[in-house]
Amino acid sequence: MTQYHNPVLLQASLEGLHIRPNGIYVDATFGGGGHSRVILDRLGKEGRLLGFDQDVDALANNIEDSRFDFVAANFSHLTQYLKYHKIDKVDGILADFGVSSHQFDTQERGFSIRTDARLDMRMNQSQDLDAHKVINTYSEDKLRMLFFAYGELKNSKTISRTIVEAREEREIITTMDLIELVKPLVPKRIENKILAQLFQALRIEVNDELEALKSFLIQANEVLVQGGRLVCISYHSLEDRLVKRYFQTGSFDGELEKDFYGNPIKPLKKIGKLIIPSSDEVKENGRARSAKLRIAEKI
Repeated sequence: MTQYHNPVLLQASLEGLHIRPNGIYVDATFGGGGHSRVILDRLGKEGRLLGFDQDVDALANNIEDSRFDFVAANFSHLTQYLKYHKIDKVDGILADFGVSSHQFDTQERGFSIRTDARLDMRMNQSQDLDAHKVINTYSEDKLRMLFFAYGELKNSKTISRTIVEAREEREIITTMDLIELVKPLVPKRIENKILAQLFQALRIEVNDELEALKSFLIQANEVLVQGGRLVCISYHSLEDRLVKRYFQTGSFDGELEKDFYGNPIKPLKKIGKLIIPSSDEVKENGRARSAKLRIAEKI
Protein backbone atom coordinates (compact mmCIF):
# COMPACT_ATOMS: atom_id res chain seq x y z
CA MET A 1 0.00 0.00 0.00
CA THR A 2 1.22 3.51 -0.79
CA GLN A 3 1.63 5.63 2.36
CA TYR A 4 -1.01 8.38 2.31
CA HIS A 5 -2.34 10.32 5.30
CA ASN A 6 -4.54 9.58 8.27
CA PRO A 7 -8.13 10.35 7.24
CA VAL A 8 -9.11 13.83 8.42
CA LEU A 9 -12.25 14.23 10.59
CA LEU A 10 -12.96 10.53 10.15
CA GLN A 11 -15.64 10.03 12.81
CA ALA A 12 -17.43 13.30 12.03
CA SER A 13 -17.56 12.53 8.30
CA LEU A 14 -18.89 9.01 8.91
CA GLU A 15 -21.56 10.28 11.29
CA GLY A 16 -22.45 12.93 8.71
CA LEU A 17 -22.96 10.27 6.03
CA HIS A 18 -25.54 8.54 8.26
CA ILE A 19 -24.63 5.19 6.67
CA ARG A 20 -27.36 2.67 5.88
CA PRO A 21 -25.93 -0.88 5.88
CA ASN A 22 -27.41 -1.77 2.49
CA GLY A 23 -26.91 1.64 0.89
CA ILE A 24 -24.78 2.77 -2.05
CA TYR A 25 -22.01 5.25 -1.28
CA VAL A 26 -19.27 7.20 -3.06
CA ASP A 27 -15.86 8.16 -1.71
CA ALA A 28 -15.12 10.90 -4.24
CA THR A 29 -11.49 11.31 -3.14
CA PHE A 30 -10.21 7.80 -2.45
CA GLY A 31 -6.51 8.58 -1.88
CA GLY A 32 -5.14 6.09 0.61
CA GLY A 33 -8.55 4.52 1.10
CA GLY A 34 -8.77 5.41 4.79
CA HIS A 35 -12.33 6.73 4.65
CA SER A 36 -13.39 3.96 2.27
CA ARG A 37 -12.20 1.15 4.54
CA VAL A 38 -14.22 2.45 7.47
CA ILE A 39 -17.31 2.99 5.29
CA LEU A 40 -17.04 -0.64 4.15
CA ASP A 41 -16.82 -1.74 7.80
CA ARG A 42 -20.25 -0.16 8.33
CA LEU A 43 -21.87 -1.59 5.20
CA GLY A 44 -23.72 -4.90 5.10
CA LYS A 45 -23.50 -7.61 2.45
CA GLU A 46 -25.78 -5.71 0.07
CA GLY A 47 -23.99 -2.39 0.53
CA ARG A 48 -21.86 -0.90 -2.21
CA LEU A 49 -19.05 1.68 -2.40
CA LEU A 50 -17.32 3.39 -5.32
CA GLY A 51 -14.00 5.17 -4.77
CA PHE A 52 -12.93 7.87 -7.25
CA ASP A 53 -9.34 9.08 -7.73
CA GLN A 54 -7.62 10.48 -10.81
CA ASP A 55 -4.13 9.94 -9.34
CA VAL A 56 -2.69 6.68 -10.66
CA ASP A 57 -0.73 6.27 -7.39
CA ALA A 58 -4.02 5.77 -5.52
CA LEU A 59 -4.61 2.50 -7.39
CA ALA A 60 -1.92 0.92 -5.19
CA ASN A 61 -4.40 1.26 -2.30
CA ASN A 62 -7.24 -0.56 -4.08
CA ILE A 63 -9.45 -2.58 -1.72
CA GLU A 64 -10.11 -6.24 -2.48
CA ASP A 65 -13.79 -6.38 -1.56
CA SER A 66 -16.69 -7.47 -3.75
CA ARG A 67 -18.70 -4.47 -2.51
CA PHE A 68 -16.04 -1.97 -3.69
CA ASP A 69 -15.17 -0.56 -7.13
CA PHE A 70 -12.21 1.73 -7.78
CA VAL A 71 -12.84 4.40 -10.43
CA ALA A 72 -9.69 5.91 -11.96
CA ALA A 73 -11.21 9.31 -12.71
CA ASN A 74 -11.76 12.78 -11.32
CA PHE A 75 -14.92 13.24 -9.26
CA SER A 76 -16.18 15.73 -11.84
CA HIS A 77 -17.07 12.64 -13.94
CA LEU A 78 -19.34 11.31 -11.17
CA THR A 79 -22.58 10.74 -13.13
CA GLN A 80 -20.77 9.26 -16.14
CA TYR A 81 -19.12 6.52 -14.08
CA LEU A 82 -22.18 5.84 -11.96
CA LYS A 83 -24.06 5.13 -15.19
CA TYR A 84 -21.22 2.87 -16.32
CA HIS A 85 -21.62 0.90 -13.07
CA LYS A 86 -25.42 0.86 -13.60
CA ILE A 87 -26.13 3.08 -10.59
CA ASP A 88 -28.87 5.71 -10.81
CA LYS A 89 -28.94 7.03 -7.25
CA VAL A 90 -26.69 6.88 -4.19
CA ASP A 91 -27.34 7.22 -0.47
CA GLY A 92 -24.31 9.27 0.41
CA ILE A 93 -21.17 10.93 -0.96
CA LEU A 94 -17.99 11.87 0.88
CA ALA A 95 -15.38 14.24 -0.58
CA ASP A 96 -12.12 15.17 1.15
CA PHE A 97 -10.67 17.88 -1.12
CA GLY A 98 -7.10 19.08 -1.38
CA VAL A 99 -3.72 17.44 -1.81
CA SER A 100 -2.89 14.22 0.00
CA SER A 101 0.16 13.88 2.21
CA HIS A 102 1.43 11.32 -0.30
CA GLN A 103 1.32 13.88 -3.10
CA PHE A 104 3.08 16.49 -0.96
CA ASP A 105 5.70 13.98 0.19
CA THR A 106 6.45 12.55 -3.26
CA GLN A 107 9.19 15.00 -4.18
CA GLU A 108 9.04 14.61 -7.95
CA ARG A 109 5.36 15.66 -8.03
CA GLY A 110 6.39 19.27 -7.31
CA PHE A 111 3.56 20.10 -4.87
CA SER A 112 5.71 21.13 -1.90
CA ILE A 113 7.60 24.36 -1.20
CA ARG A 114 10.04 22.34 0.92
CA THR A 115 11.64 20.19 -1.76
CA ASP A 116 13.25 20.86 -5.12
CA ALA A 117 11.55 19.22 -8.09
CA ARG A 118 10.42 19.96 -11.61
CA LEU A 119 7.39 22.25 -11.64
CA ASP A 120 4.58 19.73 -12.11
CA MET A 121 1.61 19.69 -9.65
CA ARG A 122 -0.59 17.45 -11.83
CA MET A 123 -2.98 15.24 -9.90
CA ASN A 124 -3.69 13.43 -13.15
CA GLN A 125 -0.23 12.75 -14.51
CA SER A 126 -1.48 11.90 -18.00
CA GLN A 127 -2.67 15.45 -18.68
CA ASP A 128 -0.60 17.95 -20.68
CA LEU A 129 -0.87 21.13 -18.59
CA ASP A 130 1.53 21.33 -15.66
CA ALA A 131 2.98 24.09 -13.47
CA HIS A 132 6.07 24.36 -15.69
CA LYS A 133 3.88 25.20 -18.69
CA VAL A 134 1.85 27.74 -16.69
CA ILE A 135 4.94 29.55 -15.36
CA ASN A 136 6.81 29.58 -18.68
CA THR A 137 4.03 30.27 -21.20
CA TYR A 138 1.19 32.24 -19.53
CA SER A 139 1.14 35.97 -20.17
CA GLU A 140 1.98 38.38 -17.36
CA ASP A 141 -1.66 39.43 -17.13
CA LYS A 142 -2.92 35.85 -16.99
CA LEU A 143 -0.40 34.97 -14.26
CA ARG A 144 -1.39 38.05 -12.28
CA MET A 145 -5.08 37.16 -12.44
CA LEU A 146 -4.60 33.55 -11.36
CA PHE A 147 -2.24 34.49 -8.49
CA PHE A 148 -4.79 37.03 -7.27
CA ALA A 149 -7.90 34.87 -7.76
CA TYR A 150 -6.57 31.48 -6.67
CA GLY A 151 -3.76 32.48 -4.30
CA GLU A 152 -5.36 35.67 -2.96
CA LEU A 153 -1.95 37.33 -3.31
CA LYS A 154 -2.00 41.11 -2.97
CA ASN A 155 1.36 41.49 -4.73
CA SER A 156 0.33 39.30 -7.68
CA LYS A 157 1.32 42.04 -10.15
CA THR A 158 4.91 42.25 -8.89
CA ILE A 159 5.30 38.46 -8.76
CA SER A 160 3.97 37.92 -12.28
CA ARG A 161 6.17 40.67 -13.73
CA THR A 162 9.25 39.23 -12.01
CA ILE A 163 8.50 35.74 -13.40
CA VAL A 164 8.00 36.99 -16.96
CA GLU A 165 11.20 39.08 -16.88
CA ALA A 166 13.20 36.18 -15.42
CA ARG A 167 12.02 33.60 -17.96
CA GLU A 168 13.19 35.85 -20.81
CA GLU A 169 16.72 35.20 -19.51
CA ARG A 170 16.30 31.50 -18.76
CA GLU A 171 13.60 28.85 -18.41
CA ILE A 172 12.08 28.43 -14.92
CA ILE A 173 12.29 24.67 -14.48
CA THR A 174 12.07 23.69 -10.80
CA THR A 175 10.16 24.60 -7.67
CA MET A 176 13.33 26.14 -6.22
CA ASP A 177 13.87 28.21 -9.38
CA LEU A 178 10.46 29.75 -8.74
CA ILE A 179 10.90 30.08 -4.97
CA GLU A 180 14.26 31.88 -5.32
CA LEU A 181 12.61 34.37 -7.69
CA VAL A 182 9.74 35.14 -5.33
CA LYS A 183 11.56 35.18 -1.96
CA PRO A 184 13.07 38.69 -2.39
CA LEU A 185 9.58 40.08 -3.08
CA VAL A 186 8.02 39.15 0.27
CA PRO A 187 8.76 39.86 3.95
CA LYS A 188 10.74 37.07 5.63
CA ARG A 189 8.17 36.64 8.43
CA ILE A 190 5.40 35.63 5.98
CA GLU A 191 7.60 34.01 3.34
CA ASN A 192 6.25 30.46 3.76
CA LYS A 193 2.64 31.68 3.83
CA ILE A 194 3.05 33.60 0.55
CA LEU A 195 4.89 30.72 -1.13
CA ALA A 196 2.14 28.30 -0.05
CA GLN A 197 -0.49 30.64 -1.53
CA LEU A 198 1.51 30.88 -4.77
CA PHE A 199 1.77 27.10 -5.04
CA GLN A 200 -1.94 26.78 -4.21
CA ALA A 201 -2.78 29.12 -7.10
CA LEU A 202 -0.66 27.10 -9.52
CA ARG A 203 -2.13 23.80 -8.32
CA ILE A 204 -5.71 25.06 -8.71
CA GLU A 205 -4.95 26.27 -12.24
CA VAL A 206 -3.14 23.10 -13.32
CA ASN A 207 -5.90 20.81 -12.05
CA ASP A 208 -8.86 23.13 -12.78
CA GLU A 209 -9.87 22.42 -9.19
CA LEU A 210 -12.63 24.99 -8.66
CA GLU A 211 -14.50 24.17 -11.86
CA ALA A 212 -14.17 20.46 -11.06
CA LEU A 213 -15.56 21.15 -7.58
CA LYS A 214 -18.56 23.05 -8.96
CA SER A 215 -19.31 20.29 -11.46
CA PHE A 216 -19.01 17.67 -8.74
CA LEU A 217 -21.41 19.47 -6.36
CA ILE A 218 -24.06 19.83 -9.07
CA GLN A 219 -23.76 16.16 -10.05
CA ALA A 220 -23.73 15.01 -6.43
CA ASN A 221 -27.03 16.78 -5.88
CA GLU A 222 -28.47 15.09 -8.99
CA VAL A 223 -27.56 11.54 -7.95
CA LEU A 224 -28.43 11.65 -4.25
CA VAL A 225 -31.65 9.97 -3.14
CA GLN A 226 -34.07 12.05 -1.08
CA GLY A 227 -32.59 12.13 2.41
CA GLY A 228 -29.14 11.20 1.05
CA ARG A 229 -26.14 12.94 2.57
CA LEU A 230 -23.26 14.91 1.03
CA VAL A 231 -20.22 15.41 3.26
CA CYS A 232 -17.43 17.76 2.12
CA ILE A 233 -14.08 18.51 3.76
CA SER A 234 -12.36 21.66 2.45
CA TYR A 235 -8.92 23.07 3.18
CA HIS A 236 -8.96 26.66 1.93
CA SER A 237 -11.47 29.47 1.70
CA LEU A 238 -12.04 29.22 -2.05
CA GLU A 239 -13.24 25.61 -1.77
CA ASP A 240 -15.17 26.12 1.44
CA ARG A 241 -16.97 29.21 0.09
CA LEU A 242 -18.28 27.25 -2.91
CA VAL A 243 -19.43 24.36 -0.73
CA LYS A 244 -21.08 26.68 1.82
CA ARG A 245 -22.95 28.69 -0.83
CA TYR A 246 -24.13 25.60 -2.69
CA PHE A 247 -25.38 23.98 0.50
CA GLN A 248 -27.19 27.18 1.53
CA THR A 249 -28.64 28.33 -1.78
CA GLY A 250 -28.04 25.72 -4.51
CA SER A 251 -25.90 28.25 -6.39
CA PHE A 252 -22.28 29.40 -6.31
CA ASP A 253 -22.92 33.14 -6.18
CA GLY A 254 -24.95 32.90 -2.98
CA GLU A 255 -28.18 33.98 -4.66
CA LEU A 256 -31.19 31.85 -3.71
CA GLU A 257 -33.31 30.99 -6.76
CA LYS A 258 -37.10 31.23 -6.47
CA ASP A 259 -39.92 29.68 -8.44
CA PHE A 260 -42.77 31.53 -10.15
CA TYR A 261 -44.59 31.93 -6.83
CA GLY A 262 -41.54 33.24 -4.96
CA ASN A 263 -40.81 30.01 -3.12
CA PRO A 264 -37.10 29.25 -2.70
CA ILE A 265 -35.69 26.48 -4.90
CA LYS A 266 -33.27 24.74 -2.59
CA PRO A 267 -32.11 21.22 -3.44
CA LEU A 268 -30.18 20.64 -0.22
CA LYS A 269 -30.50 21.51 3.44
CA LYS A 270 -27.46 21.88 5.61
CA ILE A 271 -27.17 19.54 8.57
CA GLY A 272 -25.64 20.85 11.78
CA LYS A 273 -22.92 23.46 12.04
CA LEU A 274 -19.48 23.76 10.50
CA ILE A 275 -17.17 21.13 12.00
CA ILE A 276 -13.46 21.70 12.53
CA PRO A 277 -10.89 19.29 13.98
CA SER A 278 -10.12 19.17 17.69
CA SER A 279 -6.75 20.37 18.95
CA ASP A 280 -5.87 16.72 19.64
CA GLU A 281 -6.50 15.73 16.02
CA VAL A 282 -4.41 18.66 14.77
CA LYS A 283 -1.54 17.56 17.04
CA GLU A 284 -1.75 14.02 15.64
CA ASN A 285 -2.29 15.06 12.02
CA GLY A 286 -0.99 18.46 10.94
CA ARG A 287 -2.88 18.22 7.65
CA ALA A 288 -6.14 18.58 9.60
CA ARG A 289 -5.27 22.09 10.76
CA SER A 290 -7.23 23.99 8.11
CA ALA A 291 -9.96 21.39 7.51
CA LYS A 292 -13.62 22.44 7.50
CA LEU A 293 -16.40 19.85 7.26
CA ARG A 294 -19.92 20.63 6.06
CA ILE A 295 -22.87 18.26 5.75
CA ALA A 296 -25.97 18.60 3.58
CA GLU A 297 -29.02 16.41 2.95
CA LYS A 298 -31.01 16.08 -0.27
CA ILE A 299 -34.49 17.57 0.17
